[in-house]
Parts: sequence; structure tokens; C-alpha cells
Amino acid sequence: MASETQAVAVVGAGLMGVGIAVVMASAHVACSIFDPDVRTRESLRERAEIIASQVNLDAEELLGFISVHAELQSAVQDATIVIEAGPENVAVKHSIFASLEGLVAPSTILASNTSAIPIGVIAEAVARPERVVGTHFWNPPYLVPLVEVVQSTTTSLDVVRETIAFLNVVGLKPVHVRVDVPGFVGNRMQHALKREAIALVANGVCSAETIDTVVRYGFGRRLALVGPLEQADLGGTDLTLSIHEIVMPDLDVTPVPHPYLVDMVARGDLGAKSGRGFYEWGPGEAERRRAEISQGLLDQSSSRDAATTDVSEKAWPG
Repeated sequence: MASETQAVAVVGAGLMGVGIAVVMASAHVACSIFDPDVRTRESLRERAEIIASQVNLDAEELLGFISVHAELQSAVQDATIVIEAGPENVAVKHSIFASLEGLVAPSTILASNTSAIPIGVIAEAVARPERVVGTHFWNPPYLVPLVEVVQSTTTSLDVVRETIAFLNVVGLKPVHVRVDVPGFVGNRMQHALKREAIALVANGVCSAETIDTVVRYGFGRRLALVGPLEQADLGGTDLTLSIHEIVMPDLDVTPVPHPYLVDMVARGDLGAKSGRGFYEWGPGEAERRRAEISQGLLDQSSSRDAATTDVSEKAWPG
């Protein structure tokens, strides 16, 4: 389905949209980006420059590969693949995809960066759902290389293969999610961990600070080097079974959002944005912590290939 023209369009210039555009531009792929909000469009250059400085890229060279558009049609009309990065709302995504189908070439791949909405639900808005695929990037995409490529029951396998091939070319780490379950793979595991963490705090087992210390300085240290199933193999699946026989009956299985979390939100304890959540957040503390996390991710990335890869000399998939 991909053509010889190497061009990507991103719909939505928010946090994820600009991050995806930077990834494409850093690989020397022409990237057009559309957003209906004028202030978001006008701030994109400054935001991209800040990212470029963080990852030691030439901002002017980077911005040479990015064009900002006030009209959806001009942004997507020449794209080989369109990546939707709009709000996490089914109605909004349906509107975007319904509009896209009439503006792009028949061969254009239509991808969604949704974090949890099933791709089959999003594809209901188009007449040719076989070209709709999930591309769940992780924040920030210029530092976290994983992309979950999600195949719905209607997605063409060729579209999945070409999307994975393209993402490999630009230096990312795509994986194939074969069944279109809510939350895909990463968010299901991440929120299973959060459910148990919230339950432990709610039951008075430990504080939120203890939870985060255990993860950060315990098993979290090795997760970047060995995943949970490889670790189970290395330690022995019989050992994993023995632990499961003891632990599994006692793990939290609340089938809805935990009442502790529901009550927090109802009280207005929304985390850093309100000054109180699981922690107390004073003025400037959240910004400083986010900067520390970004620097840590940057240190881990150690000059990721996508920052220096020029795809103009690579074979375009398709």
C-alpha cells in the first residue's frame, strides 16, 4: 500500500502529535501536521525546538521536515500514512476518520494513536476498515521507542506488515498486537499494576511512596533489561507457579475502578494538576519531576537510532 513518496501526516498537534512529528522529522521523513486550534499550531515550532534541544538535534534541520497546516486536506492529501493523535474520544475519532477517508489516496494507511479504544470501534467510521490500524506510541515518543501496532478483525495483514516495516525504518520498536483488546498490551499490564498498587494503599498495607520505591528500586530496575516472561523462564516457571499458588488468591480483582480512586477523583484530588493526589504537590514540583523523568529517559535512550537515521537511503516498505 505504501507509495514511493515518503510522507507522513499527523492529525493533532498536542503533546503526542508534536512528539510523533519530531520522530519522523529526526529520521528525515517529511511530516505534515494538522490541528484545528490556531494557538496549538502557532506554538508547535517552539515546542519542537524545546524537544530538539533536549535530544541534541538541530532544530532548524528538524523543522525543515515538518509543515504545519490549518486545513486537514492540505495536511493529508500526499501522505503515505496518516497517524491520528486526537482526543481520546470515540465520537471525535469517528469524525476524524470519516473525514480522512475522502481526502487521502486509496492506498494511504490510516492509523490511530489511541491508548485504549479498540481499533475496530474506530474503524466503524470508514467504508474501508481494512486500512485502519492502531499505532500506539508511548509518551514521549522521541524517547520511548515502542509502538504497539494493533490489528483489528478487519485490518489487512498487509497493512500491519507495512506499518511495522515503516516504523522499523524510522528507528522505532514496533510490536504486533494480534487481537484488538481494550488497552492493547502495555496499558493492560500497566493498569493491572496500578490496580494492585491502589488496593495495597487502600487496604493500609503501605503508603504510596513505598509502592513507588518498591517499583523504582526493586523489580523496576530490571524491567528495562528483562521482561516478565523472560524473567520467569530464567528463574524457572516452576518457581513462578509456586509463587502464583500463594499470591494469586490474594491479589485484588476489583472489576471496576477501585473505590479508593473513585473517591479521590470525586474529592477533587486529581494529582499534580490540583496539588493533591497520592502525593502533595507544591508549586513547581510537578514540572521539576517531569524534567527529571525526561532526563532519565534521555540518559537511557543513549542516542537512539531514530535520532540519526536518514530514511532517504533506505528501502521504503511496500
